[in-house]
Amino acid sequence: MRRGQWRRATRDKTEFEINKYLVEEFKTVPLRTIGLFELQTLLNNLAEKYSESIVKHAFVNLRSVMKMAQKLKFIADNPGEETKMPATRPVERPTMTPGQINSLIGAIENPHDLCLMCIGLFCATRTSETFGLQWKSYLGDRLMIHSTAYEGELYRGQVKTDASRSAVPIPDDIMPIVETWRRLCPDSSPEALMFPTFGRDERKGQKVPRRAKNFLKWRIYPIADRLKIPRVLVTFQVMRRTLGTDLQKHGTMKDAQSVLRHASIKTTADVYVQQIPESVRAAINSRTRAILAKQPGVFTKPESATCPNVSQLEKAVNASA
Repeated sequence: MRRGQWRRATRDKTEFEINKYLVEEFKTVPLRTIGLFELQTLLNNLAEKYSESIVKHAFVNLRSVMKMAQKLKFIADNPGEETKMPATRPVERPTMTPGQINSLIGAIENPHDLCLMCIGLFCATRTSETFGLQWKSYLGDRLMIHSTAYEGELYRGQVKTDASRSAVPIPDDIMPIVETWRRLCPDSSPEALMFPTFGRDERKGQKVPRRAKNFLKWRIYPIADRLKIPRVLVTFQVMRRTLGTDLQKHGTMKDAQSVLRHASIKTTADVYVQQIPESVRAAINSRTRAILAKQPGVFTKPESATCPNVSQLEKAVNASA
C-alpha cells in the first residue's frame, strides 16, 4: 500500500526492517490473533537487543501495519494503538573533530575526491544528494539539488523533501576546490554528473553515479586508516551531523536549520535564483575557517585564507592546460 510513495532508498530500508523485525516474529501467526501483549512484548524484546533508532522504526512500522489492517477490515480492533515505545539504550551519534577533518582533507590529493569530500564536510549535503549532483547544480556560491542518486542510479527530479530544493551555500574557502575540479573535469556540461564513474554490464562505458559505500571503501578509507581516523566517523551522515553540531557555535539555530534544509518551507520556481542569507553564509564561513585554521600555515588572514591543496590543484590545472 505504501511502497509506491517511497523513494527506492526508503523502500529498501523500510521493507528490510519490516521483514526482519516484525514479519520474522509473526509470519506463522494469524493477524486476528495478535493482541497488545504480543505486540508490546515484541517491542520490549527488541529494546533489549537494539538501539533506539531500530526500535523506534519497528514501533512506527508496527503501528502503521496494524492501522492499515484495521482499515482494510482484516482485524476489528487495533491493538497497535495502545503500544508504547520502550526505553532503549542511548544512541551513539559521533562527530569528527577539526583535527580529523583537517588531516583527512590535507591528505587527499585527487581533485575529484577532494571536491566531493569537501562538499560533504562543509556543505552538509545528504549522501544521495552528493552523488546525484550535476554541473547545473553548481552556481558558483551555492548548489541547487535537482536529482538524487542511490546505488549507482540517478533519480532525476527526485529529492527527499521540498525543502531539499533550497540553495546549499558553498563556503568561500571551498569555492576554489569546486571550481578547480570543474576546470579539470572532462565533462562539465550542465547535465553531466559532477562525480561520475563508468557503469558495468549493460551500462558499460556510460557515466553513472558512484556508489557511496564503494567510493569510501576504495578511495577514502585507505587514507583514513593511514591517519588512524576511525572508519565509523568517515560517513556522509557523520559529516552532516558534524556540521550541524558545529554551526551552533558559529551562528544561530535558524542558520543551522537553513544550511541543513530541515525547515518546512515550500519552494517555488524562483528557487533557482534564491540568494543565501548573509547570516547563513557568515555562519558557515565561520565554521569552515575555524576548522581550517587548526592546520598550521593554512591561514594568514580570514579574507585571504584558502583550503589545503588548492595550490596543488591549481598547478594541476595549469599543467593540464
